[in-house]
This record gives sequence, C-alpha cells and structure tokens, in this order.
Amino acid sequence: MAVSLAVILAVAGLLVVQRLVPLSIRESHNAAIGIIYAALYVMFGMMVGFSAYLVLSKYNTSQNTVKSEASNVEELYWLAEQLPEPERGEIQELAVSYARAVVDEEWPLMRSGQTSPRAGTLADDLRRSIEDFEPGTAAEQAVYAQELERVHDLDEAREVRLLNVREGLPPVLWFVLVSLGIDTILFTYFVGMKARWLHVLAVAALTGGIALIIFAIVVLDRPFGGDLRVGPDAFELVLDTVEGNGTQ
Repeated sequence: MAVSLAVILAVAGLLVVQRLVPLSIRESHNAAIGIIYAALYVMFGMMVGFSAYLVLSKYNTSQNTVKSEASNVEELYWLAEQLPEPERGEIQELAVSYARAVVDEEWPLMRSGQTSPRAGTLADDLRRSIEDFEPGTAAEQAVYAQELERVHDLDEAREVRLLNVREGLPPVLWFVLVSLGIDTILFTYFVGMKARWLHVLAVAALTGGIALIIFAIVVLDRPFGGDLRVGPDAFELVLDTVEGNGTQ
C-alpha cells in the first residue's frame, strides 16, 4: 500500500508539472537537469548503501544474539545438574521461567518496542542465585566459574537484544535518505520526453523502486517489530529440550 501510494503521488505530481511547464522548456534544459540528477542519484545511492549496511548488520546481530542468549540459558540449566540441591533446582527453575517469560511475555511486547519487567526480574534473580552459591569442592568451583561466565554472557546478550528493540537508525539518516529520495524523483519531472506515457512509466518505475528500498530498510531496522521479525525459535527449542527433560 505504501509503495502504491508513493507511485500514485509521484505520477500525479508529474502530470501537474507536465501541464504547467511546456515540453519545449523542459527539453531545452535536459543537459543541465541531467548533471544535477546524476549528482543526486550518486548521493542517494551512497546513503542507501550506508543505511542498508547498518540495518542488515543490526538484523544479523539480532538473530545471532537471540541464539546466543538461548544457548546460554540452556547451558546454565545443564551446568546446574552438577550442583547440589537446593541450588540445582533453584537455578534450573529460574532458567526455565526466564526462557518461558521471554517467549510468552516479552516477544509480543517487543513488537511495539516494549520489554517484559518480569523477564528482567527473572534474569536478575538467576544471576543472584548463581552468585550466592558457595562451592564446597574443586568440582563445584569449576562449575561455579562456568555458571558465572554463562550468566554474564546471558546478561550481555539480553542487553544487546533490548537495545536493538529500542534503538534504530538515527533520525538524521532517515531525514537525509527520504529527502534525497524525494529530490531524485522530483528532478525527473523536468526531463523533456516527447512520449508522455513513457515519462509517466519511467517516473512510476523509479518511484516504486525507491519506495521498495526504503520499505526494506524500515523492515530490517525493526528486527523484532515487523512481519519479518526475528522469532523466539531458539528459546522455544531450549524449552522443548529442558522441559522434556524435566518430565522424564
């Protein structure tokens, strides 16, 4: 709908310019318009490439962060198997509760840029539960060191994920990207082409392409908010594994 609306508006603007500015005047300025248009086209292309690189990196980082976070939850669960009770049960229960809260509560909230306070509280409780454990043997000390490392990695991955939920491309980049895109389309209005239908077709195709590019950047800039958002599959797989183990 957004792309279609952009094309309709662009074609409507072209028809107005064709009506107000005679073809002879537009044809006489084709050379000058072509030079300016080429400069705009290069600047717009550079901004598209830069923005696309940023959002694609963010999208890939988000995918990898989710996998890392879920992996750390699973490792904490299995490492706790080597600890005595009641610490073992407490850590395993908190790990499962955290993963479940992330899937059931936090993921739907992330679509609108929000997070789950309960998931954050469970993450804090899990870290404190591990830190409060006092190992009594060399084996427990080794497991304790691994648990501390994994919970640190978990907290770090969670922070990165929440940052990607809240933060996007800087507003100034959006302003420059959209402004250059509009300018690129507007300058095509003043190109003199005898075939009116061909001019309309060219502007429509250019506008559709630019609108699709900006739409793709918008989608990739919201890795947890759009229809192509990163899903909680990694957490669900962990839950299937550990909950299945708990029912055996």
